[in-house]
Amino acid sequence: MSETMPIEEYLQQGGMLSSPDNVPPRYRGELLRLTASFVDSELAGSAGFADIINDAPGIQERISAARIVLEKTDHAGQVLKIMETFGVDGGRYAAHHPWAARLARDADIGAARHGGDMRLAVFHYPLEGWEDAVVMNVLMGAASVVQLKELSRISYQPLAETFRAILPRERRHAELGAAGLARIVADDEGRATAQTSVAYWYPRVAASFGHAGSARFETLSRFGLRHQPNETLLAEWRADVDAQLSALGLIR
Repeated sequence: MSETMPIEEYLQQGGMLSSPDNVPPRYRGELLRLTASFVDSELAGSAGFADIINDAPGIQERISAARIVLEKTDHAGQVLKIMETFGVDGGRYAAHHPWAARLARDADIGAARHGGDMRLAVFHYPLEGWEDAVVMNVLMGAASVVQLKELSRISYQPLAETFRAILPRERRHAELGAAGLARIVADDEGRATAQTSVAYWYPRVAASFGHAGSARFETLSRFGLRHQPNETLLAEWRADVDAQLSALGLIR
C-alpha cells in the first residue's frame, strides 16, 4: 500500500490487509461485527439442527444431518480462531449464549437482532420436524452459498481464505438438502407439508439479506468488506431457490 494512499481507497481498489497490526480501529470494529454474525449464526444453526437428527427417516439422512451439524460447528471454530487474533476470548465464546434457544413459531422479528448474540434473525425461529428442517436447510443453504461467495472477496486476507475454504462444504450442505427435499415431495402428503414450510421459511430467509439501500453497506464497501449490495444478493438467491422450488412443484 502506498504511504500516500488513503486506506479506504486502497481497500476499495482491491487491496488486502493481513494482520491485526495493520487494521484501523473502525475497520476492526466492522470486521469483528461481521465475523461475530457469521460465528453466532453457524453455532445457532447447528444447535437447532442437532435437535432434529433423531427425526430423520433413515440412517443416511441421520448421517447427512450429523455431518451438517459437525461442519457448521467447525466453520464457526475456524472463524473464531481469526477473531481470537483480535483479542476475542474464544475459550468462553461457545458457551456464552444459549444457541439452541428459539422464539415462538409465530414470532415476527423481521431482520432485527434479538437477544444477546449476533445470529441472523432467521435462526431465532424453531424447526418443526424433519420435513420443515429440510426445507429450511434448502432455503438457508442457498442463502449461505450466495453470502459466502460475497464474503470470499473480503479485504482481510486470512478471513477471505477461510471463507473460500468453507464455501464448498456449504455448497454440499445445500445439495444434501435439495436431495432430501426431492425425496419428501415424492408423494402428495410430503409435498403438502413442504409447501407449508416453504411459505413459512421463504420470507424469513429472504429477510436475512438485510434491507435494500442499506447505509451500513456503504460503510462496509468503503473498507472492502462488502462488494455487492443486499438487493443484488437477494435477487441471486431468489433466482436460485425459485428455480429449485419450481422444479419440485412447490411454487409456480
